[in-house]
Amino acid sequence: MDLLSKKITFRHALAQWYAKAQRPLPWRTQPSLYRTVVSELMAQQTQIKTMLPYFERWMRRFPNFTALAEASSEDVLKHWEGLGYYSRARNLHKLAQQYIAAESKPRTQAAWQALPGIGPYTSAAISSIALGEAAAVVDGNVVRILARLNDDARVFKNNGEAVKAFTTTADALLDTANPGQHNQAMMELGATLCLKHKPLCTVCPVATFCAAKRNGTQDARPKIERKASIKIEINRAWVLQGDKLLLHRIAENSSQLAGQYELPTLEAVSAKTSKRRLLASRSRAITHRRIKEHIYQTKPKRTLDHSIEWIAVRDLPRITLSGPHRRWINELMSMHNSVAGTQ
Repeated sequence: MDLLSKKITFRHALAQWYAKAQRPLPWRTQPSLYRTVVSELMAQQTQIKTMLPYFERWMRRFPNFTALAEASSEDVLKHWEGLGYYSRARNLHKLAQQYIAAESKPRTQAAWQALPGIGPYTSAAISSIALGEAAAVVDGNVVRILARLNDDARVFKNNGEAVKAFTTTADALLDTANPGQHNQAMMELGATLCLKHKPLCTVCPVATFCAAKRNGTQDARPKIERKASIKIEINRAWVLQGDKLLLHRIAENSSQLAGQYELPTLEAVSAKTSKRRLLASRSRAITHRRIKEHIYQTKPKRTLDHSIEWIAVRDLPRITLSGPHRRWINELMSMHNSVAGTQ
């Protein structure tokens, strides 16, 4: 028999495991519609262990839709600092404002999907977990589980194509009596056992249903073509004069990191690498981009672009910096203070 013919026993095995093995995450131990919404947007592009301290800090400052809706955009971005993909914070802020203003509150997947930053997956998660609607979630974790359960050897061009391909199966497998618990169990299984690399098949509660495990092909499922990595190198300037640091403020209409600060590029301050002292080199990855940034100690030209600003060191904690730049500035300030203390 195929998986769908065994769906009742599959659901039962999954539910029993989830009841015992689920992680005590704060939006589960203290569930609410608002906490579900915040956790789902935070979890986009971010691992749970990374987002947990940010979630707790966020809930202390913005405990409900009203508090978030009434906050300034600067305050919202400041409390998101370090999580990256800041469009999520802006969308969450707009969502709260629209939710508070709405006479008829969204109760269905379709209604939630009309709000800022909410796509098919997030709307299904919110409506099923918080509102009990029978809507199946399909993300990378669920795709991986379903591809392995059916030992599906199809090759997908990207994640979006794979999600579409497995949505029908996910809908058919959904426990419509307990959709929220079923969806969370599927996501939990993918996050903790049915891992992308080296899945923990020996302790998987639904291993007996898994065709890929029987065939020894679990490491090869699903087959999704990945974008080729792009290598990028950026030269940054470290200009500290007295108690002020030179920073670049990203334009408000920028598609990424709008209004935030970062170390300026050498080009922005008209400096050349050959004549400057290299202080540090740091690497990071954003999706398929591999970025290496070199930070040089230098002096700026006399006339600077309006986006280049002198910021007092004492004000650094108050402004919103991108996560990596916050870390780098803290490191370099510590180095500077250590050197200054020995002189």
